[in-house]
Amino acid sequence: MKTSSMQAKRLLEVILNGKWVANTNVKDQLSSVGLEKALAKFGELNSLAALTFHLNYYIEGVLHFFEKGSLDIRDKYSFDLPSIKSEQEWIALKESLFANTEKLSKHIALLSEDELEETFVDEKYGNYRRNMEGIIEHCYYHLGQIVMLNKLMEKPDN
Repeated sequence: MKTSSMQAKRLLEVILNGKWVANTNVKDQLSSVGLEKALAKFGELNSLAALTFHLNYYIEGVLHFFEKGSLDIRDKYSFDLPSIKSEQEWIALKESLFANTEKLSKHIALLSEDELEETFVDEKYGNYRRNMEGIIEHCYYHLGQIVMLNKLMEKPDN
């Protein structure tokens, strides 16, 4: 299997359907989370909704680059969760993350070995390989936070 296909598969695993590395994935962790729990704060930690927005912000931004040719995302906006007032808006945010992940994985899978070594947007970002791996690692990092938040909020004294 070529590298880009493996990367695409790993992205799908961490967000949508994997069990191999973490024995869970983002979709499983968020599937039964309602709006109240999604917006709940635990101390100074980000909410589940904020983490979902954050993951989608980067996935959607890189997807936009693949589809439109410009990388317009900025770190300083990556946690600017818009107000979510209804269960439908929360579901729409989750569904956006899942759909964007599917689309981005298809773009990643199409990269050739040579393209993986090409500069991603600007030399300061390194090559495609490094950035696609970075997206996957970023998702696993936040999956861990999502798992921990779910566990913390399950405790009866919280």
